[in-house]
Amino acid sequence: MLTTLLLAGAAAATAPAVPTPDPAQLRASVTALVGFGTRHTLSSTTDPKRGIGAARDWAAGQFAAIGRSCGGCIKVERISRRFTGPRAPDGVMVEDVLGIQPGRDPNRVIIIGGHIDSRVSDVMDATSDAPGANDDASGVALVLETARLLSKRRFDATIVYVAFSAEEQGLWGAELLADTAATRGWQVTAMLNNDIVGNSVGQGGVRDAGRVRVFSEGIRASEDLPQQQRRRGEGGEDDGPSRALAKTIDGIADAIPGGLDVAIDRRPDRFGRGGDHEPFLKRGYPAVRFSVGAENWDRQHQNLRTEKGVVYGDTIEGMDFAYLAKVTAINAATIARLAAAPAAPASVGLVGDLSRDTQVSWTPAPGATGYRIRWRANDTAAWAKARDVQGTSATLAQVPVDDTFFAVSSLGPDGSESLPTFGGRAPRR
Repeated sequence: MLTTLLLAGAAAATAPAVPTPDPAQLRASVTALVGFGTRHTLSSTTDPKRGIGAARDWAAGQFAAIGRSCGGCIKVERISRRFTGPRAPDGVMVEDVLGIQPGRDPNRVIIIGGHIDSRVSDVMDATSDAPGANDDASGVALVLETARLLSKRRFDATIVYVAFSAEEQGLWGAELLADTAATRGWQVTAMLNNDIVGNSVGQGGVRDAGRVRVFSEGIRASEDLPQQQRRRGEGGEDDGPSRALAKTIDGIADAIPGGLDVAIDRRPDRFGRGGDHEPFLKRGYPAVRFSVGAENWDRQHQNLRTEKGVVYGDTIEGMDFAYLAKVTAINAATIARLAAAPAAPASVGLVGDLSRDTQVSWTPAPGATGYRIRWRANDTAAWAKARDVQGTSATLAQVPVDDTFFAVSSLGPDGSESLPTFGGRAPRR
């Protein structure tokens, strides 16, 4: 049986029901992290009150406490590896703190992270106070609050909550976890990087309290030249897995009452800069970065000081915890939807050249109870129409492939929907 749905924008469903994030809890987490003085990757790992070691111990304790409150649903793991580079010429042991919430499928994984390390003006200064309230205690606080909210449910996918180290030294903590994911054979459905997500007043007093930026790649970093050429020929530059993730997040955010608008920023990160999602992109995993609508560079990577009436330094006074709670809500709702849904189809093939009809076929996804074919005119960016079907193929009459883009997503028993997989040319037989 075929059911046709008319969809507005990127999603038709309401946002999954998730408890409301608590701004007071987010403030408490940021306050605790700021209290470690500095969290520089090269700072002390043995001092019980100051430095990166104490901060990581605290994060592990927070994950453990959340796990105890849900009867052991979250397990703490600490992974580490030694890295050497220009910002750590003598080498440094980099450690990530993970809270792992096993799902019914232990191999399908959704990752949400923020980096726990901080810095001041001199990236090699490991002793000066570096509160790192927004960059990136805000992201770690968001991760912990998301774990607290989602630990109340059991999902199909496994959720990995992570506090990365060494982002400021070279994205090393993210590289460590991306390598770990590949080694363990994780099927990463999505990676959500939250970095600088807690202020609503930007440089020069510009207020931007109504939106959050989500950065995503178009052409995939993991694709070789023939794959890029094929994507060019099929017109899929705006529909790779990470861009599909960003569009899905946008639709979910639209359904959260009183929430934020998601501005899909169509580049991997801010101009000329990078973040902890990039090592995952290089390995082919769908990954995006959340960041505030308007950054305040006087409060990033600065020694604490006041010059000519301007306050410099990443202190808690520059935070907006009501705004941070709204960013947290979008993250939690996104994970709740994707973790409840089956995996997306691995591939979608199209046949329809020299025809007014288009045949769509796809690989089956384990656990899917049905599929949703989405399509839109190829001069638009958002999916406009959809049809729910059984089986793994369908023909759309009078929908010509020359003028139309297609994708297919998997549906779960409760109607939860995976990311859409963009349709390309089916192999010739």
